Amino acid sequence: MPRYFFHTFNGLAHPDTEGTEFPGLEEARQEAVQTVGEIIQGNGVDSWMGSDWHMEVTDAAGQALFRLRFSLEELSRETS
Repeated sequence: MPRYFFHTFNGLAHPDTEGTEFPGLEEARQEAVQTVGEIIQGNGVDSWMGSDWHMEVTDAAGQALFRLRFSLEELSRETS
């Protein structure tokens, strides 16, 4: 079974040195989306506001397979 590595970046690199085995790329994508959701929930909006975060998923050879990007940018709203 292939091993996938889920590296996160938020201004600092947080490499996944262990990886996780999944039957295929689709399962790794599902895990990445779920994990990103957990990061957002666990850290709260203020901890990543204004910063571009991303998760890059690689195979065992270090080849990047896909990247998830997430950020929050507050836009000023005009009040009437």
